Amino acid sequence: MIDFWLAAGLLLLVALSFLLIPVLRGRRAQREEDRTALNVALYQERVAELQTQQEEGVLTSAQMDAGRAEAARELLADTEGAETPRVSRLGKPAPLLAAILVPVLGLGLYLHYGASDKVELTREFAQAPQSMEEMTRRLERAVAAQPDSAEGLYFLGRTYMAQDRPADAAKIFERTVAVAGRQPELLGQWAQAQYFADNKKWSDKVQALTDEALKADPKEVTSLGLLGIAAFEGERYQEAIEYWNRLLAQLPPEDSSRAALQGGITRASEKLQESGGKVAQAPAVVAKTAALLKVRVDLAADLKAKVQPGDSVFIFARATSGPPAPLAAKRLTVADLPATVELGDADAMMPQLKLSNFPEVQLVARISRAGKPTAGEWIGRSQPLASSTTAQQQLTIDSPDK
Repeated sequence: MIDFWLAAGLLLLVALSFLLIPVLRGRRAQREEDRTALNVALYQERVAELQTQQEEGVLTSAQMDAGRAEAARELLADTEGAETPRVSRLGKPAPLLAAILVPVLGLGLYLHYGASDKVELTREFAQAPQSMEEMTRRLERAVAAQPDSAEGLYFLGRTYMAQDRPADAAKIFERTVAVAGRQPELLGQWAQAQYFADNKKWSDKVQALTDEALKADPKEVTSLGLLGIAAFEGERYQEAIEYWNRLLAQLPPEDSSRAALQGGITRASEKLQESGGKVAQAPAVVAKTAALLKVRVDLAADLKAKVQPGDSVFIFARATSGPPAPLAAKRLTVADLPATVELGDADAMMPQLKLSNFPEVQLVARISRAGKPTAGEWIGRSQPLASSTTAQQQLTIDSPDK
C-alpha cells in the first residue's frame, strides 16, 4: 500500500506544480517590474539634472540633446529583455488557496468514492494466508467490499463452519441463497448450518430447506447427510441407514469420507438391532466412477500482446446447476500457455464438491493480473458438458471478464 500512496503523492505534486509555478513566475515578473520602474525614475532624474544645467548655462542645446539621448540609451539597455507585466484577474491569493484545497479535496473525494480497501485486499490475496483466522478476515473484508459475490459468500460460510461458528454460517448461507438463487447445494449448506446453530434441534425451517433441496436434486449430499444425522439423533435408525446409504452411493470409491459414513451406518444398524428391530435390506451400492476432465487451454491471438507472462491463469470447472464455488481448479501463468491440464475429483476444493457429484459442468479459464480467482481481465468459457466426458476439450481465453 505504501507504493500506492507514493504514486498518489507524486501525482499530487505534479498537480500542485501547475498552480504554484505561475505564482513563482508572478513574483519574478514583479521584481522585473520594480527594476524597470527604478530605471525610469533614474532616467527622469538624469533628464531633470541636464535641464537644470542647461538653464544655468553650463550646457548648450546640443550638449543637452546628446545627454538626453545617452540617458535614453542607458534606459533601453537596462530594460531590454524584461517581460511585459501580466495582470492576473484572480490575484495572488486564489492560486495559493487552490494549492491548499486541491490535495484536501482530492484526499476527501478518494476516501469517499475511492477503493483503497479493494487495492489492499487484492495485494493481500496475492499472498498465501498464514492461518485460518487470517483467511477468515480476508474473506470478511472481501464480502464487505463485494457483497454481491456469491463465491465470496459461499467460501466465508464454509470457513465459519470449519471454525465451529454455525450461527454466523447460517446467516451467510442465507445471503448466498439470496444472491445466487435457491440452488440445492446452497439450501443444503444453509440447512446444515441452521441445524447446528440450533444446537442440533430439528425445526420446521430445516425440514423445509432439506425438502426443497432434495426435491430439486434427490442426490444432494449435504441434505442426505444431515437427514441421516437428525434421524440417528432421534433414534430413527432405519431412516438414518437409508439416508446414509443414499449418500454413500454418491461418493467415489477413493473418497476419504466413505469410511466414516460406513461406520455411521454400522452403528445405526447395531442400535436398531439392540432395540429389537431388524435392518431392512439396503439396495446394492454402486460405486461411482471418479470424474476426470482433460482440457487444453490457449490464448486468443489478439490478446497475446495485452497480457504479461506473470499474469495468473485460473482453470476450473463449476456446476451449471449447483453452488457457485469451483468444483476443481488449477493455477498456471500466461507463460505456461498453451497448456493441457486435468481436472478431477482429486482437485476438489471441498470433499462434498466433486465433479462426479454433478452431472453437468462448465469449464472456465480466467486471467487475473491481481491473482484473484474470482475476478480478472480476460476469460474463456466452454459450453455445458457432462462431468463424465472423457474426450479432451479445447478452451480459448478470448473475451473481457465482466
